[in-house]
Amino acid sequence: MNVISCNNVVKRFNQFTALDGVSIEVPQGTIFGLLGPNGAGKTTLIRIITQITIPDSGEVKFCERPITISDVTRIGYLPEERGLYKKMKVGEQSVYFARLKGMSHAEAVKELKEWFVKFGIQSWWNKKVEELSKGMAQKVQFITTVLHKPSLLILDEPFSGFDPVNVQLIRNEILRMKDEGTSVILSTHNMESVEELCDNIALINKAKLVVSGGVDEIRKNYGKNEVEVIYRSSEIREIVSNGFYRVVSNDIYKDGYRVIIEVNREASSSQVLMELLKQNIDIVEYRELVPRMNDIFIKLVS
Repeated sequence: MNVISCNNVVKRFNQFTALDGVSIEVPQGTIFGLLGPNGAGKTTLIRIITQITIPDSGEVKFCERPITISDVTRIGYLPEERGLYKKMKVGEQSVYFARLKGMSHAEAVKELKEWFVKFGIQSWWNKKVEELSKGMAQKVQFITTVLHKPSLLILDEPFSGFDPVNVQLIRNEILRMKDEGTSVILSTHNMESVEELCDNIALINKAKLVVSGGVDEIRKNYGKNEVEVIYRSSEIREIVSNGFYRVVSNDIYKDGYRVIIEVNREASSSQVLMELLKQNIDIVEYRELVPRMNDIFIKLVS
């Protein structure tokens, strides 16, 4: 089942088209990367999903039925523009946000205390938000976003401003929630996070959907079907090409040699490995050259 389905969504602001026939599907219990350059239309799509605005045409479904304003209580949304009240105390404000999501005061306090201990911020309860650093405030806002255990979690650049330790802390929590059944839409420019976390992605550019699908599938489709082999030899040896692969380059590399081999689409990289072993080549390292999401992103939006 899809937790979110957007079908041919169009949104215009006067003469400017923010979304032009965008269709995406977010399977339940997965992490879905929503990618695109600044101004591509990602935030507009998120605001439509969260019912902040409505599309001019097209349809959005939540759990296979038309989305309604009441569904917002089942969504946790962390926008890129952080929004905490600076003069309020951290604990008081966190309880307030939890109550807006339908939690009782007692339930909110109990859950918040546990989260504050988990994040090592229990001493901040009576501090004002203006006393916190940017990273500290983001921890608080992340907690208030996920506290009510939403069915759908939408995170817009959730790692911005965090040091590597806290980035890993947030990543671990996202993965834990996914394992417990939460669906996640992750909007980010961090392609490393996309490769590490996302099951599927959609790339939007200039209001249109450019590509969508599984991360591994997209990386493979945009690759050249090449493998890299690091090997040792007392002298440079010619690796024999045959019908299902050809040698692109063969150069000196550190204490040995590095060869790049292009594999025919009809063959598999394992066939190449077996052929090299038959040639008694002393292989040190062997890997498929799959393009990074960062390279694919640049290629598609350039």
